[in-house]
Amino acid sequence: MRTRRIACLLLGLWLGAGLWMQWLATNNIDSVNSLLTRPSSDAAVYLKSLGHAPIQPLAHYLAEEQNRSLFETWGMAQIAVSAAFFFFLLFGTRQGKAPLALALLLFLVAVGERAVVIPQMNMVGRSTDFAADPSHRIRLLREALNYGYLGAELVKWILSAGLAGFLIFQRSGRSLDSRHQVDVVDKANYRHIDR
Repeated sequence: MRTRRIACLLLGLWLGAGLWMQWLATNNIDSVNSLLTRPSSDAAVYLKSLGHAPIQPLAHYLAEEQNRSLFETWGMAQIAVSAAFFFFLLFGTRQGKAPLALALLLFLVAVGERAVVIPQMNMVGRSTDFAADPSHRIRLLREALNYGYLGAELVKWILSAGLAGFLIFQRSGRSLDSRHQVDVVDKANYRHIDR
């Protein structure tokens, strides 16, 4: 019972960290936009002397590079967490095949996301960072990769929800007749026992 609680805690921490990473990535872009539209008084003087137009692409590039680094690090962390979670379920609990299969699928999705989707997103993103108007094909590729990343995240959420369902609602490993077997000794037919 305690190991299932630990597994649910680990799963919840992983999902919470994923939401936090999405918030950080969105906040990086929003902070650049906020800096450029509503700078502090000291920054406003500096931005006015440099001009708004040359700073904007560089500021967006900096935010995108921070996000790329964040997602690469998070991708490696997810692989480590999903592998540790799978081995915890395998060796630390008495879970059946279905929860182990879901945990293995979570690991494989995390590896695929880090090995395929994130490097492609970084490559396409870097090629369009300073492009004034990227081609239609590049824009479609960038959108497809973003949807691929969001799809992988959605698959991880669905698998995690299924795994949490198994962990929460699975019956304990005790026999269902254990209470009846203990009470059998007190029945009238068994008075000769323990006398």
